Amino acid sequence: MDRIGIDLGGTKIEGIVLSAAGLVVAGRRIATPREDYDGTVRAIAGLVSALEAETGTRGTVGVGTPGAISRATGAVKNANSTWLNFRPLHRDLERALGRPVRLANDANCFALSEACDGAAAGADVVFGVIVGTGTGGGVVVRQQVLTGPNAVAGEWGHNPLPWPSAEELPGDPCYCGLRGCIETFLSGPGLAADHARMTGAGRSSAEIAALAAAGDAAAEATLQRYEGRMARALASVINVLDPDVIVLGGGLSKLDRLYANVPAQWARWVFSDRVDTRLVAPRHGDASGVRGAAWLWPPQEAI
Repeated sequence: MDRIGIDLGGTKIEGIVLSAAGLVVAGRRIATPREDYDGTVRAIAGLVSALEAETGTRGTVGVGTPGAISRATGAVKNANSTWLNFRPLHRDLERALGRPVRLANDANCFALSEACDGAAAGADVVFGVIVGTGTGGGVVVRQQVLTGPNAVAGEWGHNPLPWPSAEELPGDPCYCGLRGCIETFLSGPGLAADHARMTGAGRSSAEIAALAAAGDAAAEATLQRYEGRMARALASVINVLDPDVIVLGGGLSKLDRLYANVPAQWARWVFSDRVDTRLVAPRHGDASGVRGAAWLWPPQEAI
């Protein structure tokens, strides 16, 4: 049996059919029915039906979602697609599809994809990082997603930036209600806000990277501050989790300089005589989310 993966995003829903060999044999994208919960459930069910009609097979279904499923209520929580919050998405999808469905946070799906057949294939413990519009993370141990009793394993972005300087305190407000969260420093908007604070110039993260590559001193200084903060933030993860591999995803993962400059700094804060953790770019890039959703059903269970 093939495995169907669904990536439920804020603007689009992507679906693929993944063979037992890890090959994508079909794929489709549709627009997300924003602010319409029932329409979203119907859209996912229709996408699954279309993929199965195309391939002539009935598959297992895994869904990557924003937010997480509350262990207390069974409903979605912490989703930036707010029309999903407090709704029993897991139950409703199983009813609509007439079969068991596995759900996981989209960052967990990213980490699982890269751990199974991506840049961290073969590693025992993998930490997947999303640095883009927000800052998320996921933990995979021996190709199994670790969620935890509170369904927040990997949410490093909502810890405070470790070892802050006086200039970094108290930190910007975060949408979670606290200040100085890692997300406010390491997300794309956080990088842009830091540059604007230091230069008075409003630039996107992509513009800052381009300016730094062209030799702009202020943009280079912004990226150096960013790299130092990421080194500290990931050092705190290494001190707790000690992963074999950390994989970066999201828009800022395309900054090639991060893969040399961040590990060159993090040893100062890691409580060890040496650091063997590898920081790597994703193999599957933007496709990791939907591939990881399919991988929620390992090949041996997709029967």
